[in-house]
Amino acid sequence: MGILDSKIPSGPLADKWTKHKNDINLVNPANKRNIDIIVVGTGLAGGAAAATLAELGYNVKTFCYQDSPRRAHSIAAQGGINAAKNYQGDGDSNYRLFYDTIKGGDYRSREANVYRLAEVSGNIIDQCVAQGVPFAREYGGMLDNRSFGGVLVSRTFYAKGQTGQQLLLGAYSAMNRQINRGKIQAFNRHEMMDLVLVDGKARGIIARDLVSGKIERHSAHAVVLATGGYGNVFFLSTNAMGSNVMAAWRAHRKGAFFANPCFTQIHPTCIPVSGDHQSKLTLMSESLRNDGRIWVPAKKEDAIAIREGKLKPTELAEEDRDYYLERRYPAFGNLVPRDVASRAAKERCDAGFGVNKTGEAVFLDFASAIERYGKEKALTSGLKDPDKATITKLGEEVVEAKYGNLFQMYEKIVDQNPYKTPMMIYPAVHYTMGGLWVDYNLQTTIPGCYAAGEANFSDHGANRLGASALMQGLADGYFVLPYTIGDYLSKDIRTGAIPTDSPEFDEAEKQVRDRMEKLMSGSGIHSVDYYHKKLGKIMWNKCGMARNEKELKEAIKEISALRKDFWENVKIPGSIESKNQELEKAGRVADFLELGELFAKDALHRNESCGGHFREEYQTEEGEALRDDENFKYVAAWEYKGEPKDAELHKEDLVYENIELKTRSYK
Repeated sequence: MGILDSKIPSGPLADKWTKHKNDINLVNPANKRNIDIIVVGTGLAGGAAAATLAELGYNVKTFCYQDSPRRAHSIAAQGGINAAKNYQGDGDSNYRLFYDTIKGGDYRSREANVYRLAEVSGNIIDQCVAQGVPFAREYGGMLDNRSFGGVLVSRTFYAKGQTGQQLLLGAYSAMNRQINRGKIQAFNRHEMMDLVLVDGKARGIIARDLVSGKIERHSAHAVVLATGGYGNVFFLSTNAMGSNVMAAWRAHRKGAFFANPCFTQIHPTCIPVSGDHQSKLTLMSESLRNDGRIWVPAKKEDAIAIREGKLKPTELAEEDRDYYLERRYPAFGNLVPRDVASRAAKERCDAGFGVNKTGEAVFLDFASAIERYGKEKALTSGLKDPDKATITKLGEEVVEAKYGNLFQMYEKIVDQNPYKTPMMIYPAVHYTMGGLWVDYNLQTTIPGCYAAGEANFSDHGANRLGASALMQGLADGYFVLPYTIGDYLSKDIRTGAIPTDSPEFDEAEKQVRDRMEKLMSGSGIHSVDYYHKKLGKIMWNKCGMARNEKELKEAIKEISALRKDFWENVKIPGSIESKNQELEKAGRVADFLELGELFAKDALHRNESCGGHFREEYQTEEGEALRDDENFKYVAAWEYKGEPKDAELHKEDLVYENIELKTRSYK
């Protein structure tokens, strides 16, 4: 199990996926009726996989901790989904999408996986249009596109600021069709507590009914984990409050390697923290950077005046503003990748130019876009010499049509009208590029256990380009996993149903019950949230946007001590055999306390800066990330050895035959 075999097909890059599909084994329709698959997580990756596998004829069981798959965190995605359709005729292609994704990830992802992602991206759009997803359209009826960070073309398909919601409803409707056919059994409000291995293969899960508290056994011939990312290890993040790492971490403890845990994305466009009372942060879509210009005052005294409420941002003259992204990265301007934009915002705020009361915010200003769109609308409407008020009114109407729900959300939270005054934004934890290590077939190091979407270590390397999360989730669910899982399941056509009364299921259930009893036996000094918040502060302060050797070593010791205190002193009211949301949270935080230490260990060993992993010791004179391709051009896959500090490192070397590695530049 210690050997990493990525199973990348041989041959030219553009032919690998087609060749692989032609070479792998298949399961005929009659035999699929005798094979069971468990899918844990019903967001875009899990929902798409469940619907497609059931459509193919497999018997599927789905599990989600929410009351409905419609409440998966995928629904929160705002800005769009990438695909290389080249509808704009601006030079896009499969290769260009592939190249941008590799470069955006700072050359820390697999060539073959990323090219396959680009190759199937166009199919995703066709599939979703057929499902009725209401993508935005141009006046002639063609699907519209907009730009996102890190690219020079417009390839992002969108449904206003609700793209994730619309795509998830498409996958959910496909699931419902299969539920109605009896091919999917849906177990909502159920949480996976452990993975069950029989003869070294994933053969089922132990789940807890979150309403009754009942512990259940469920068997299958293969298990698919599509449970999202682990951004909530920071406590404050843009993730849903229930998002967790439990399913992936349970698999990790059973032998699935965890890859690149320190590769975590800080999103530059979030509503700033307002105080210690908050339990989550709100994302403002990256699509806003298409038209919004990011700036801070050029003079420190102006920044201080704005912070103290003595000066309004609208009163500051144009020449007194520093549009720092446009200044530093003229080729890409406000559309640099997320890691670059986030670090640039932190640098300006650390230098004293922040604009909110805490000094940790920059402006995102739409005044220029409103004026530009207003003049264009006036011309196309036949208005000659319109006054400024008319131009502003027309421009605001155009901006509202493109981003209206985002502006409305901002105003409700901040109580400021973003049409009249610039938004305030600051970076926050968002997506996780790390996750369970998978091969080309999306299989983990445990035979029969697959990981899809954000739960795997993904196709994004050290940084994800905007609008690529939805692309990867749907690509894995609709167009990759349904092919590759058949190769494994072809060996199970004579296996028969997997019994749940075996010693392996007995032992797995016992371990789950023992763990819950241990959680309930704490002395009751502190709440679960007390520990989660403490962990989050350690992670943000010492493993966040910038890291260094000294603080990472401190973080490892502090998290280890916090974990010990948690198990001794956590307070969990109620009982195991009933609905108990504190017990749910406690199990998730217990896993975060282990993951957090491995996260810091991974960041400490990687003596370079790349993408979202920024080590202060390794940066250029301009403050940009300084990669070390000679020593760190690999995937770091960690094997569980009982304690995070004892985790064993395995390396998958990354081979680039079709791309020349360059210093990543957006200037």
